[in-house]
Amino acid sequence: MKVVLSIAGSDSSGGAGIQADLKTFEAFDVFGTTAITALTAQNTTGVEQIVPMDASFVQKQIEMVMNDFDVAAIKIGMLFNKEIIKVVGETIKGLDIPVVMDPVSISKA
Repeated sequence: MKVVLSIAGSDSSGGAGIQADLKTFEAFDVFGTTAITALTAQNTTGVEQIVPMDASFVQKQIEMVMNDFDVAAIKIGMLFNKEIIKVVGETIKGLDIPVVMDPVSISKA
């Protein structure tokens, strides 16, 4: 089974972010791993609060997954701030696997 790493935020309502990525990966018989960049308190009516992860913790999550799994591709969603953007770029630079960018610039809710 192929392994994909999702680097994104966590959606407490399950409709977007890491949770949606994992559902999509499973539907396509792909094993999903994650590096969470931010936690959200949200539901279908809106986003109430966002708590970003420390950039060094995001980096550690990526490194731990990459050191243990043969990751075939990376999907990137919400990175939240420039510190996280920088560390993700530095951590995945030089990898010879597909990277899908699906940036979040604003939540419609």
